[in-house]
Amino acid sequence: MKKSKLAPLKTPAPEPQRICIDIGCGKNPKAGFIGIDAIDFGQKHVHDVRKGIPFKANTVDEVNSSHFVEHLTGAERVPFFNELYRVMKIGAVATIVTPNWSHACAYGDPTHQWPPMSPWWPLYLDKTWRDGNAPHVDYKCDFIGTVAGSWDARLNGRNP
Repeated sequence: MKKSKLAPLKTPAPEPQRICIDIGCGKNPKAGFIGIDAIDFGQKHVHDVRKGIPFKANTVDEVNSSHFVEHLTGAERVPFFNELYRVMKIGAVATIVTPNWSHACAYGDPTHQWPPMSPWWPLYLDKTWRDGNAPHVDYKCDFIGTVAGSWDARLNGRNP
């Protein structure tokens, strides 16, 4: 009679915890996201991201940032997007919401910085476009970006 061996049960390794961050979250971090804001609203991280994003390189799966980037000066946006690129995994998605330059809310908040965000800004985050059109900008990031819409319905047809 042939003896058979019992193989030990293999339990699958637990799925790694996704790291999703909400930068400039204010009082309402996105559900399931780790909140980061320079002002203490009770979120997990009280941190000014102009001094870096408090995560290791290539560890963040998803980013949300709603109505934050327009509070950075034009010069501060360059290191912010470079730092965002550093912490994000390849294939990670960042959703950045800003007021459109054509809407009064872009100018109404006195804490918004110049220049207002236009549909052109995602182009500067794309290395291929930048190499041919704006080699003077010190971005190190390489994002593929699109503009999803506008407060001004007349402009929506111009956006991809």
